[in-house]
Amino acid sequence: MIDIKFLRENPDLVKENIKKKFQEAKLPLVDEVIALDAESRKAKQEADDLRANRNKISKEIGVLMGQGKKEEAEEKKALVAAGAKRLAELEVLENELQEKVTNIMMKIPNIIDPSVPIGKDDSENVEIQKYGDPVVPDFEVPYHADILDRICGLDKDAAGRTSGNGFYYLMGDAARIHSAMISYARDFMIDKGFTYCIPPFMIRSSVVNGVMSFAEMEAMMYKIEGEDLYLIGTSEHSMIGKFKGQIVEEKSLPITMTSYSPCFRKEVGSHGIEERGVYRVHQFEKQEMVVLCKPEDSMEWYDKMWSYTVEFFRSLDVPVRTLECCSGDLADLKVKSCDVEAWSPRQQKYFEVGSCSTLGDAQARRLGIRTKGENGTYYVHTLNNTVLASPRGLIAFLENNVDADGVIHIPEALRPYMGGKDRILPQK
Repeated sequence: MIDIKFLRENPDLVKENIKKKFQEAKLPLVDEVIALDAESRKAKQEADDLRANRNKISKEIGVLMGQGKKEEAEEKKALVAAGAKRLAELEVLENELQEKVTNIMMKIPNIIDPSVPIGKDDSENVEIQKYGDPVVPDFEVPYHADILDRICGLDKDAAGRTSGNGFYYLMGDAARIHSAMISYARDFMIDKGFTYCIPPFMIRSSVVNGVMSFAEMEAMMYKIEGEDLYLIGTSEHSMIGKFKGQIVEEKSLPITMTSYSPCFRKEVGSHGIEERGVYRVHQFEKQEMVVLCKPEDSMEWYDKMWSYTVEFFRSLDVPVRTLECCSGDLADLKVKSCDVEAWSPRQQKYFEVGSCSTLGDAQARRLGIRTKGENGTYYVHTLNNTVLASPRGLIAFLENNVDADGVIHIPEALRPYMGGKDRILPQK
């Protein structure tokens, strides 16, 4: 959510930003919110004047009563009573107008960074750089579900009986690799100086509305029936929500955290849930990184964060590339975002394994997260990035570390988490 003062002073810039995001249907919202804001400020001014006048008259009543002029004092009291009725009306009107303003402001997209490429959708995202050679082996790399099947590591039939489509059992060495990758990701980020955290896996609607748009919430999140609680789709939400309504000390910035959580997503849309494999599922596990910082430091942290994900996957012998998200592919709260994509030797193309975003002060403004420094109180900037989301990260690992005989080779970085194993042999 952008600053209403900024919108009021720069309506053309806000409209141009909406056009860059190909959301022309939202253009009328700018003029609408400006008109409502003017009406709201007018009502507030009248209410403030009435309060000031009430205070003035109240003092006059005290003087008159002290002088024994009860009749004149009663006349003044009648004026206060008349003003009180109008003030009550204005306070109701203020709240109504402010609610309308806030609802509209939450629909207007954040101002994107000038460096963001302009494009309608993800098909126009721009490759930034490749890391590692995208090797195509001289044998046909099996589908990841088949790799897992050869080590007796995946059971989707049983998951279908217990939970339905979109769920899975990881078994034996497959489950061990999965857990090893999560543990390695945790320690990798701790070594980068991030504080490890396990957050709540359910959050209230006030937090949800603070970290994402309503449309995203409806498409992604599961609501707990009869309670004001949602299952998290990513731990970023509860990590940012940790600071809701707080004024953090400026000297504590940047706040850098890495969090583990299970994640739950509806995955509503045309892409659907994968039938055989575990690429797109309702439940997965994730190691995330979150940063709260001063506005002037956010772009520096943005570049650090995505580079950590690149470094992590390269340490697992997985070639990756970074992809700049174009304007039309950015969620409304995002200022700038890039995806880290892993090489799939089976498909001979890259697929997303992580996403890094800076949201400016949009989330902080919605949630009331501020800091106080020499120049006064201001909103912090928030950033988030995926270290590892598994089983998607597991797929990238398997495809890039399996050989023609079905042997899965364990990179050196992962061996301490696998009891020293350097390979897993197929059982089928």
